[in-house]
Amino acid sequence: MPLALRQDTVGIRTALAFRAAEPGTQWWALAVFVAAVVAVAAVGALAANNAKDVYPRLRRPAWAPPAWLFGPAWTILYITIALAGWIGWRHGAGASALGVYAAQLLINAAWTPLFFGLNRYGLALGDIVLLWLLIGATVALFWPVSPLAALLLLPYWAWVSYATALNASIWRLNR
Repeated sequence: MPLALRQDTVGIRTALAFRAAEPGTQWWALAVFVAAVVAVAAVGALAANNAKDVYPRLRRPAWAPPAWLFGPAWTILYITIALAGWIGWRHGAGASALGVYAAQLLINAAWTPLFFGLNRYGLALGDIVLLWLLIGATVALFWPVSPLAALLLLPYWAWVSYATALNASIWRLNR
């Protein structure tokens, strides 16, 4: 039974925010969320193969991070993104929430090819603004079913906030 139902105090049937299933199903679902995030990371890694040459040559603001920071930061963020999706799903996030979650993954995957692959900093800025909005929507949609899932996305949202400002600055400085 994937979704349990209960009677609320006024007699209306509502979905419990919990996915009841065999333990094996839960781990397979986690594997799916991890695989989706790994696919996004792989697209980024392939598109950023020239980043070590491009990033140092860009005019950047004084507050730009060193290149070595991006790998460790994104590794931690991708782990929390996968866990947030799985926990949200596990606690009953509906199709809308999971659809927005999937959309932010797709938009995330598009940023690196736009920025590093095509050197289209303005388009990348539009992409990252949309990503920021989708992360916020995912947080809002996950919160009612799992505050933990929503909270796990906050470091990602903070990093993307910083990255949006950085992208805007790089776009302005390199036009």
